[in-house]
Amino acid sequence: MDFYYHPASPYCRSVMLLAKALNLQLNLRFVDLMTNEHLKPSFVAINPFHCVPTLIDNDLNLWESRAILVYLVDKYGRTNSRLYPKDARTRATINQRLFFDHGTLGARFEDYYYPMYFENAPADAAKMEKLEEALTTLNRYLTDNPYAAGPNITVADYSLVATVSSLEAVKYDLTKFPAVRAWYEGCKGTMVDYQEINESGMLQYRAYFESGPGATAAN
Repeated sequence: MDFYYHPASPYCRSVMLLAKALNLQLNLRFVDLMTNEHLKPSFVAINPFHCVPTLIDNDLNLWESRAILVYLVDKYGRTNSRLYPKDARTRATINQRLFFDHGTLGARFEDYYYPMYFENAPADAAKMEKLEEALTTLNRYLTDNPYAAGPNITVADYSLVATVSSLEAVKYDLTKFPAVRAWYEGCKGTMVDYQEINESGMLQYRAYFESGPGATAAN
């Protein structure tokens, strides 16, 4: 399987962490976003939306990290893997957490931080309130259960941990969300090769933020 990625991307890192958990060997194909390699015709031919991560498995071209996570477990995980069980109710909860990560938590993180760091925009208190509303919801999920979707680690945790690491990249303090902080620290200790994959990539992501025109004002 060819996996087109950039290590700073949290979306790429979530897939790489899950691949390690499944003991899958990805053929890593680095895409240099900083030099616009993703806009070259050779890559656009693979993915017309020219984004990473992108997975090629035989004749399947797949992008969107959460779709890739689900595909890898469905195809290469054990039958009825706890990472993404066949039970419809359990899957519905996992899917809800994945969509929450994509459409709410991750989106609100980017909506607050990206304009500040990359457009030199002032901090927007209303946007921070929305982000913390999402974190409050995640904290509630993790107060009731040790993992995002229940008693077992699932693909939802692999997606969410990459998003929460983005908060660490911008040095956001999770003290107000103790269940999120405890879960996050636990993931660091239990996910295979976490330091190599997510910690190092998060530091690259931090450097990307700190190179933006609004970095001084945002810190």
